[in-house]
Amino acid sequence: MKTPVLAALLLCAALPLPAANQIVVTVANDPGLARPAEVIAVPIPDVQRLLPGVMIDHYIVRDAAGAVLPYQVTNFKPEEHHDYYLDLLFQHDFAAGENTAVFTIEASPTPVPPFPSRVFARYIPERFDDFAWENDRLAHRIYGPGLNSPAAGHDRMISSGIDVWCKRVRYPIVDRWYLKGHYHEDSGEGLDMYNVGTTRGCGGTGIWVDGKLAVGANWQTWKVLANGPIRAVFELAYAPWEAGSGVKVSEVKRFTVDAGHNLDQIESTFTIEGAPEAIVAIGLNKNSADKGQEPQVTAANDEADHALVQWEAQKTNGAIGEAVVVAPADFRGYAEDAANRLILARAVSGQPLRYWAGAGWTKSGDFASEADWQAYVAACARRAAAPVRISSIEGR
Repeated sequence: MKTPVLAALLLCAALPLPAANQIVVTVANDPGLARPAEVIAVPIPDVQRLLPGVMIDHYIVRDAAGAVLPYQVTNFKPEEHHDYYLDLLFQHDFAAGENTAVFTIEASPTPVPPFPSRVFARYIPERFDDFAWENDRLAHRIYGPGLNSPAAGHDRMISSGIDVWCKRVRYPIVDRWYLKGHYHEDSGEGLDMYNVGTTRGCGGTGIWVDGKLAVGANWQTWKVLANGPIRAVFELAYAPWEAGSGVKVSEVKRFTVDAGHNLDQIESTFTIEGAPEAIVAIGLNKNSADKGQEPQVTAANDEADHALVQWEAQKTNGAIGEAVVVAPADFRGYAEDAANRLILARAVSGQPLRYWAGAGWTKSGDFASEADWQAYVAACARRAAAPVRISSIEGR
């Protein structure tokens, strides 16, 4: 026979625990690096476990001061109409020496309206299959199959290089510039003054074999996986190309574009037929300036940060900096050909090769000098080598 006290204890043990009112997330910034616009990713399964039954459009994220933060939930399989949620994303500006930051996630009784997007990516069928993307700092595009077709006329081109559009403004411009068509002239928002042509542009890849660059053609397929407000993620796939005697290579590039950053994270997964691995060359066009700009170009091999950094001071268009950063474990040195400066990295067939590439412009107001750009790239490399981590997630 159970005593009343024992019966009560057994009943309490059988009852489900009450749901938390909020989640407290503690993020560690172990080296204490300054990290402007750092993206923090909280796994959605942890959020759903501690806030069961709360829909993804009913979250409120706050910083330690109580300010509401814009957030985004990622789902890389939206076409399957299932709950393949991955992460809840938000951003925080870590000050130098700020080793820990605390955030709360709670349920809203009503849907939280969408936050203004600071990133954007889309396929551009109206311009020979361009694929374009941007954040609040700059924009890019890569050429698609339509540009390598008779329909492109005198513009026809085979290129897997990455183009740069320089912005003066923080708001999205891609749709407007394609609509007006005159994006080679600066009307106050910026301009496309970067000539990529058949070069690697700003972070395009190729295979380095016998001292030469073997590159693919225009991208073949595209897929958008996430599109703001904080992060855009998309993939471009390239058909196989010849890369040395008996070797064929194909590539899928996954771009992660975050608000507030000049360098995008790129993961290139190569399928290598005829060899287990290859040396990948990631490049910067040696001279991207328009005719008449008489650029003064300087470049630096930043071996300490495993980076390739370039600065192009133009006659009237200001100066543009470009950079590529690779992970220390993959770094294999530097090279160049007639058109490109190259940083070399090891790629294993079927395994993603992660690197960072991007640009900055003096007329954006973010970089006043070459030294500013070099310091920015070095700081990005150090942050990438020592990412933040979630040290605890607790329900309260």
